[in-house]
Amino acid sequence: MQSVERAISILEVLERSSEPLGVTEISNRLALHKSTTFGLLHTLESKGFVNQDPENGKYKLGLRLFEIGENVHKRMNLRYQARPFLQKLVKEFNETVHLVVKTDNEYVYIDKVEGPQAIRMYSQIGKRALMHCTGVGKSILAFLSEDELEDILNSIELTEFTPNTITNLTQLKDQLVKIKKQGYSIDDEEIEIGLRCVAAPIFNHNGEAIAAISIAGPTTRMTYERIAELIVPIKETALAISSTLGCKRR
Repeated sequence: MQSVERAISILEVLERSSEPLGVTEISNRLALHKSTTFGLLHTLESKGFVNQDPENGKYKLGLRLFEIGENVHKRMNLRYQARPFLQKLVKEFNETVHLVVKTDNEYVYIDKVEGPQAIRMYSQIGKRALMHCTGVGKSILAFLSEDELEDILNSIELTEFTPNTITNLTQLKDQLVKIKKQGYSIDDEEIEIGLRCVAAPIFNHNGEAIAAISIAGPTTRMTYERIAELIVPIKETALAISSTLGCKRR
């Protein structure tokens, strides 16, 4: 914990400074030993949080902080813009609605509006959305570029959660092709027995699938007939959210 606090303090010192700082300057401002400061700076530099000027050896904040800040801003902005649409779906269909966002090779739940008959389920805000066995995960995977899709599929395990979980890579790829054609995906008790959902992707201004929404509920209510009724609303809502992000896709 002490090392984390010291690393954060270094970032804060550099943030307050109008010009790059050397190891000695940073050490003096934080009352740290130079070797400790250098070690922390070396770690921060290896992760892109600080950059060292090769000419004078001084340090400044790195682009990794900007990238993280941009991701946080995008998440907050998307959540704010999507929330009214999620609430409308819940009000109309009385089932729980989710919003996930893509971050590198992960999908994270950033919002969840529970219906009046909410049940306990896998999802929760801040939790990673599994890609191969959730509606939201598959709906984003289906619209990735071939290279990005291959990178992700090569980095995950197709863990079996229920007898319905897809654990065969070829079968998963075939389903993703189908999902891309139809514009929506279904989780048919693939992560939890008794739970079914329908999901659709959200696109940014470049037409890239960067998020997804889903309507989920128990199979007693989310019958196949009910799912069929929800396909158009979930797709239309996802496209409406996409349009707020500048997407022209139809």
